[in-house]
Amino acid sequence: MVLLPLRQITLPEPSAKAVDTWLGELGEQLDDLGCNRYELCRRTLYDLYYPGAGSYHDRLEDPDTPAATRAALLALDPRHVTLEPEYYCEVDESRYAKVKPLLWLWQSFDRSPLGGGNVAAGVALRRLLAGHIFKRCGKNFKCFQFVEFSFGYNLEVGDNVVVHRHVLLDDRGGIVLGDRVSIADYANIYSHTHSITDQVDVTNATTVLEEGARITYHATVLAGVRVGAESMVGAVGVATRDVRPYHVNLGIPAKSVRVKPNAPTAGEVTLDSAARRSKPDA
Repeated sequence: MVLLPLRQITLPEPSAKAVDTWLGELGEQLDDLGCNRYELCRRTLYDLYYPGAGSYHDRLEDPDTPAATRAALLALDPRHVTLEPEYYCEVDESRYAKVKPLLWLWQSFDRSPLGGGNVAAGVALRRLLAGHIFKRCGKNFKCFQFVEFSFGYNLEVGDNVVVHRHVLLDDRGGIVLGDRVSIADYANIYSHTHSITDQVDVTNATTVLEEGARITYHATVLAGVRVGAESMVGAVGVATRDVRPYHVNLGIPAKSVRVKPNAPTAGEVTLDSAARRSKPDA
């Protein structure tokens, strides 16, 4: 086995200082209980997408501004866009109104010149926003680009959680991610399901990934499933039922194929025993 820990990278001083100053100012504004998050989002996105372009309002009110440009300028304000979760009947409108501008800032940053694959700035911004969006967010949260949520406010995240690129965290019914959970690229975690006979018959069920669980590339965890501590759902696997702690589940539907060698009692670990140890939703 070859251990390949991540390298430590430092940004050049000018960019590090600029990003730190920007995020510091953004954090101070978000901590202000009187902050208008919609205006904050609009100002931030204008600065990101139209640097040095003058006054936002002047451009918006200029009769020579093309209609497409005007629509794009208006869309910087979350009040002028609709997001898919707003159409869900069970949305808590007051709670969603608080997180919508931050979700829009999160998504739009990823498509901006500063965002995209910019790991250092992106991880720092998402970590900041997560603390104001999620129901709970532990320390050292690391999230890469193009991750999407449903409501955001139904998501509980423990310490040292890593979420990689293009992951869907559908928290309609609630998602709990225990400490050290890792979710790889293009994985999908669901907490709602549709009836096979009536698409509008929706069941919400909390999905739990216990401490140290790993969801690997392109894998899917369905609503209400509990993925046990230190277990793994392999690439392209679909977890349709609970995954036992320390077990590696593969396939569609995912089934246990082995027990990890670090299991405390080889092959005899039960879901209940590991749940008592990890308690990710405590």
